[in-house]
Amino acid sequence: MTSPDRTRDRLARARGRTRDRLTRVLDRPRRVVADWVVRSPGTHVWLLVLAVTSGVIAVVSPGVRAFLLHHNSTNLVQLREHPLRVLVVSALWIETPSGFLVYFVFFELVHATAERWLGTWRWLTVVAVAHVGATLVSQQAVRLGIRYERLPRSMAHTVDIGVSYGLAGVAGVLTYLVPRPWRWGYAAGVLAFFGWSVVTGRTFTDLGHFTALLLGFACYALTPAAGRGRGGRRPPSGRTGRALVTPDGSGSAGTMP
Repeated sequence: MTSPDRTRDRLARARGRTRDRLTRVLDRPRRVVADWVVRSPGTHVWLLVLAVTSGVIAVVSPGVRAFLLHHNSTNLVQLREHPLRVLVVSALWIETPSGFLVYFVFFELVHATAERWLGTWRWLTVVAVAHVGATLVSQQAVRLGIRYERLPRSMAHTVDIGVSYGLAGVAGVLTYLVPRPWRWGYAAGVLAFFGWSVVTGRTFTDLGHFTALLLGFACYALTPAAGRGRGGRRPPSGRTGRALVTPDGSGSAGTMP
């Protein structure tokens, strides 16, 4: 092989090594992101729906926007006429599309973390309990305010829409993920944050957020820690609890990988 050929061969091998190193460097974050999304599918499907509905709200006329928000709102009128529908669809819209990026950050920090910890169905149960419970409590407060003439009757048609009640509830249940003694500081912090809003704001949404937080605290039974406390035991990592069967038909004390 001539000298120019050897030089080209060395350059080709160097470029190949560089390409392989770059592929390995980029592959790790790709795997991390893919694992994060795969293990929190509910959070990311919900985010996708919110992206679509926020886009719709951003491009339609003000009249259509007002119709969509009121039609999908959990106010007193809609709860009386279409309770099941609005309790579900109200969690698929946000009133201000520009706030989507903020919610995206909170979904990744709060919802995705909780879903990976609890599993999708238990996480979704916490969201449902907080969203539905806080909605009913806050709208009951509106109803009583109208009844005793402390709120205008127009509040029966107010816009009550969004994802924040579910977010507050999940923030509450995440208390049990924080290790002691930091758990008590976290709990005090979220109580102070939402409690201060109730004291200073005194709106039905402030009451709803605080109620959702308390409902999140009450969901301790759905956490893995509660399962272990009832005597549940996890099998060793990478093992199942299935017994081996020997050729003579007798069971062994081992486990199958």
